[in-house]
Amino acid sequence: MSLLSTVKAELAALLDLLFPQACPLCRTELTPASAAGLCHSCQAQLPELSSPRCSRCALPFVSEGGSDHLCEPCLRQPPPFSQVEAVGNYEGLLRDAVHRFKYRGTVQLDRPLATLLAERMEQAETPFRPDLIVPVPLHLGRLRQRGYNQSLLLARQLAKRWRVPVAPRQLVRNRPTPPQQGLSLSVRQQNLRGAFAMTAPLQGETVLLIDDVMTTGATLRECARTLQSSGAGEIVAAVIGRAQRHH
Repeated sequence: MSLLSTVKAELAALLDLLFPQACPLCRTELTPASAAGLCHSCQAQLPELSSPRCSRCALPFVSEGGSDHLCEPCLRQPPPFSQVEAVGNYEGLLRDAVHRFKYRGTVQLDRPLATLLAERMEQAETPFRPDLIVPVPLHLGRLRQRGYNQSLLLARQLAKRWRVPVAPRQLVRNRPTPPQQGLSLSVRQQNLRGAFAMTAPLQGETVLLIDDVMTTGATLRECARTLQSSGAGEIVAAVIGRAQRHH
């Protein structure tokens, strides 16, 4: 370890001693064992991704029992991504965490949420390690209003963990879209058609597409379609929360 690295490590240890880290959700003091950046109590309350669910888009089915299988939308219109990974169902404390991260400026949730997502992907039967990580972009007007792109913050944490490049400006949102809440998948897709563009082509790279929440999947479908048409190889989508049913 270099002298600079040693000094940085010692300063970090001193800061932790003087100002102990707290869980960003409940403010409980974190222990050294809280590797994910959340206290054990909050981690235990996060809803797991339900099964059975769609083997392509991870949509949890309402009925209990049975094995994972394709949902009707994925059978009728296969998405451009090969699969979706998620931390858990978009409900309870996980929904609250995403709202704090996305709307209330609690940007320090980027590392804990990205860590949970990374751990889930690393524990999968067939771990996916991309060549490139691409965040779902915000339109410039929305970015100015919010001040940050939550998907980019997550992407940067994953890129740091896996030492994989992140492309923050290769996929852009070239026009705003109307509010999507309460709309069907087909209507959302119509609203999003042509909303994204690439600033540079790809050459067969495997891509991890990052967003915070997936509901109908229209945004991820359109982003993946844009990446695919620009030369991307396999595309896997990853989100923090997966809504339980299409709206």
